Amino acid sequence: MYPYLKKKFVIPAVAAGFLFIGTSFKDDFFEIAKQIEIFTTLFKAVNTNYVDETNPGDLMDKAIKSMLGSLDPYTVYFNEQDVVNFKINNTGEYTGIGAMIARKKDRLIVREPYKNYPADKAGLKAGDEIIQIGDVLIADFKDDASQLLKGTKNTKITIKYLRQGKTFTTELVLDEVDIKSVPFYGKIDDKTGYIVLAHFSRKAAVEVKDALEKLKADGAKQIVLDLRGNPGGLLNEAIDICNLFVPKNEVIVTTKSRIEKHNNTYKTQNQPIDTEIPLAILVNGRSASASEIVSGALQDLDRAVVLGSRSFGKGLVQRSVDLTYGTQLKVTISRYYTPSGRCIQALDYAHKDKNGVALKTDAKNFNAFKTRKGRTVYDGGGVLPDIELDEAKMSPITTALLKNDGIFDYATSYYYKNPNLGDKIPVLTDADYASFKQYLKTNKITFDTETEVALKNTLAAAKNEKIDETIAPEYQQLLNALEKSETTLLDKNQKEIKNLIQEELIKRYQYQEGLYQFYIKNNSEIKKAVSVLNNQTEYKTILKM
Repeated sequence: MYPYLKKKFVIPAVAAGFLFIGTSFKDDFFEIAKQIEIFTTLFKAVNTNYVDETNPGDLMDKAIKSMLGSLDPYTVYFNEQDVVNFKINNTGEYTGIGAMIARKKDRLIVREPYKNYPADKAGLKAGDEIIQIGDVLIADFKDDASQLLKGTKNTKITIKYLRQGKTFTTELVLDEVDIKSVPFYGKIDDKTGYIVLAHFSRKAAVEVKDALEKLKADGAKQIVLDLRGNPGGLLNEAIDICNLFVPKNEVIVTTKSRIEKHNNTYKTQNQPIDTEIPLAILVNGRSASASEIVSGALQDLDRAVVLGSRSFGKGLVQRSVDLTYGTQLKVTISRYYTPSGRCIQALDYAHKDKNGVALKTDAKNFNAFKTRKGRTVYDGGGVLPDIELDEAKMSPITTALLKNDGIFDYATSYYYKNPNLGDKIPVLTDADYASFKQYLKTNKITFDTETEVALKNTLAAAKNEKIDETIAPEYQQLLNALEKSETTLLDKNQKEIKNLIQEELIKRYQYQEGLYQFYIKNNSEIKKAVSVLNNQTEYKTILKM
């Protein structure tokens, strides 16, 4: 009787569930179809009736990107050219000039030429402004101008550029560019290996494995893995990198979604390289996504000591979906969870403030989890290091200087005033720092802190309401006080800012490799990591070994 009753009541319940799902799907389908029809008729009406000629492609591109922008910054639409760029970022390979280039308003600036690639061979330097590519004037070209610097191997491109107010011309010969996921590895001392992992492209795990094996063959008995500034990349590469240090069949990450097929558990698949070698991992506020999977998983498994500052806090997973006409959608499909069960997502994109900014998870609401050996770790705000280092944190004034290119532009000026340093390490004196502050003032480089932006917005509103003359004295008084405060902050954070200027200058004279060579001898965070590895009592105490 009881089995019958059980079956009798379960079947209707299951049927009701399917009925609910079916009804919900029909309702959603109707709503989607309705909104698409409204949008289609609106789009046609605008393009048919608008007073000026419209560009349907541009309008649609903006409409799509605006819609997705209301979700999270990782759900994005790629047009045909965007797809090419996306593939380059994932593979690290392309044919081009071998330089980091950034569009700043209507200006195309060389941020960093890579050693022995076309831009470097043609004599381009960081800070150069490209003003013409072939016959195309950059000021008149509103699309992605960097695409004009890509093409087939051995293509010759003539460019004009500005350097320190003077115009120069050079010829670039395009070549294959392979951007390494591991741009540097080497020995810090007789027994400590150092590996820099800059991003997670398709070769990341292979490159880390190769570096690890070569360092071990060269006598390394302990490893520092540097993930500072690494924005992430491919999920499977993060899992394979963890696999170098932990056994086969270990759970590294679990993904959870409202859609069943996106729920997955990812385990290590291969035999490891070394499960015993002492490991220290460096992270900072710009270590995100796959970097947080590696550092978070190895922390949860008590396999590595993590040092630095709290990581970025990106606990979301994206998947690429191919669309029509060679376009693509990268859409957030799930959240990921480290082995202890925590999700380190810091921003809640489902809840935003009145300005549309996603709310940050309050530390009071963090949940506690346990590592394999019982250490307490927390979710909600990135990976919190086992050892927090003050020097790994960045002050707001320093963040503003990086954002407004104050440090970058000053380094350019310094480089041309001191062209003959060669292999010497540039050392900033107090006089140099005073010169830096004067440079910011002379060139009217604004910090655009929240307070400064709010003050400017207040004046703009006052002008609209025609009361700006009434508040002008008070506004100027507040502005003067703010500038004085910023000067005080420049002095207070002098050491931090000096270090960043020095690092930027080292890249100017000795490229990226020179910066990493400098790091292994002078960087305080690396020194602390080595100190922990050398003190096996401290290392084992932290990991409860």
